[in-house]
Amino acid sequence: MGGRLKLIYQKALFRITFADKMTQARKDKSLSRTEFADLLGTSSAIVGRYERDEMTPSIEVAAKIAKELDVSLDYLAGNSPMAIKDTKMVSRLEGIAAMPEAARDQVLHVIDALIFKAKFDGHVA
Repeated sequence: MGGRLKLIYQKALFRITFADKMTQARKDKSLSRTEFADLLGTSSAIVGRYERDEMTPSIEVAAKIAKELDVSLDYLAGNSPMAIKDTKMVSRLEGIAAMPEAARDQVLHVIDALIFKAKFDGHVA
């Protein structure tokens, strides 16, 4: 196998898809396919097709999937490495993002200092 083809093949092996993330998030919530399908208003067969990456949900359905799984659509789409499941945290982040730049910088500076202290004290890896 040529070098370029081998690299493409290796990347494909490590690619985590919307389907993978959705499946894992559903399992993390201890939901069966049937229970999850009921929450979405669809069939377990459709959920199965999403999970096997045989079918891609519309943006509206993807947003509903994210909401029901308590993850962001960005996470499911692969645009964010983290699944933020704490809705209070998301609300706080949205509040910080809405602040004027100077106030936002002050808040982030305080957060950075607290994270540094937590790391120094051995509370954060």
